[in-house]
Amino acid sequence: MKIPFLRSTLIAIFLFALTACSPKPEFKNIDITGGTAFGKDFSLLDPDGKTRTLADFKGKVVLMFFGYTQCPDVCPTTLTEMQQVMTLLGPKADQVQVLFVTVDPERDTPEILKQYVPAFDARFLGLRPADEAALEKIGKDFKIYYKKVPGTSAGSYTMDHTAGSYVFDKEGRLRLYIKHAQGPETLAHDLKELLK
Repeated sequence: MKIPFLRSTLIAIFLFALTACSPKPEFKNIDITGGTAFGKDFSLLDPDGKTRTLADFKGKVVLMFFGYTQCPDVCPTTLTEMQQVMTLLGPKADQVQVLFVTVDPERDTPEILKQYVPAFDARFLGLRPADEAALEKIGKDFKIYYKKVPGTSAGSYTMDHTAGSYVFDKEGRLRLYIKHAQGPETLAHDLKELLK
């Protein structure tokens, strides 16, 4: 009677020791694991009009960036960097999903997103809010800043917006905030940590 109890106690102690000794990932970007009450999920439309949520990408590390297709600098630079990260990851890149979420759904139609985003990497996916209320909701849910800035001619404008990105692990937990212009090696390092 005592032997099964002793055996199960020893197994429990051994398993606890294994988890206690597991090295904590050493990220180069901002680790926000467990400390966030935001960014739990989203409901956005893909270029084919299908509603996408975080659950659609379970089993992959998800890299989420907010921007717009007519952005002159930050967005194309970030997407190019993300493409370089995918190259650095090699075969592991198939376990990563890059999502580009537009903050300018007025101009970023499904057709434009379908052409623009995969031009950087065929695996990248462009998403858009269904309407202004959905844009406001995702802005609040992910604590991102965006603002329309009038241009020099009537009807022209740019969008000021948050330049960082978020990373979810394979279980759909928000883990990292990626600062803009860190370089592909830094981001690849952090994604490799999450892919272990």
